[in-house]
Amino acid sequence: MADAIQWIRSLIFMIVIYAWMLVLGIVFAPYALFAKKGALQACKLYARTTLWLARWMVGIRFEVRGTVPVDEVVIGAKHQSFLDIMIIFHAVPHGKFIMKRELLWTPMIGLYARRLGCIPVNRGKKGVAVAKMVKDVATEFAEPGQLVIYPQGTRVAPGARKPYKVGAAVLYEGLGFACVPAATNAGVFWPRTGVMRKPGLAIVDFLDPIEPGVEREAFLTRLEEAIETRSDALMREVGFDPDGVH
Repeated sequence: MADAIQWIRSLIFMIVIYAWMLVLGIVFAPYALFAKKGALQACKLYARTTLWLARWMVGIRFEVRGTVPVDEVVIGAKHQSFLDIMIIFHAVPHGKFIMKRELLWTPMIGLYARRLGCIPVNRGKKGVAVAKMVKDVATEFAEPGQLVIYPQGTRVAPGARKPYKVGAAVLYEGLGFACVPAATNAGVFWPRTGVMRKPGLAIVDFLDPIEPGVEREAFLTRLEEAIETRSDALMREVGFDPDGVH
């Protein structure tokens, strides 16, 4: 019975946050079209509201740990669900995301992604995509911000293992900025598929930065070890055993 009630609450929550996305997108669209500040304000408001509704409607609290990056950096983040996107965007001053190109054609999301300075990537053409990504990022970083990239390239279920791709290393080398690893356990409570949302404490932990100048293979090894080790620890902290998935 309790699970059924939580599922119903989760369904209502999902309807509310997507309806709210549409409302905000329409209301702020004229402002966002003429001023990038308008897009940032709209998306910040949406993130705050979504996180508040998650706590009130389905019992998901959130916590940010570590030193939140405020300078120009690359954030290499574990990606388990939409929730970790909201927490990171809420935490940093001006988050810009490496995103799949298809999202540009999504109503409202495409407009705001462009205005925020998000970088689309065509994942079907890997070599061309990486080269274009570096070029686009270099252009976009004429304005300050924190560039968020998901080194595994997609959402990964808690406990699942997927390889880390070279894109994060290429950006790290090309931009010459420090890379801040970010770990999370968000997928334990807000899975990448399905309706059910589980109550608990979702955490994003910003870890010690990897300073510029580390060789590519060593960088990827350090990034993966930092993110995976800490994400596993955060999942265990809330009672989920990532080793039990294998």
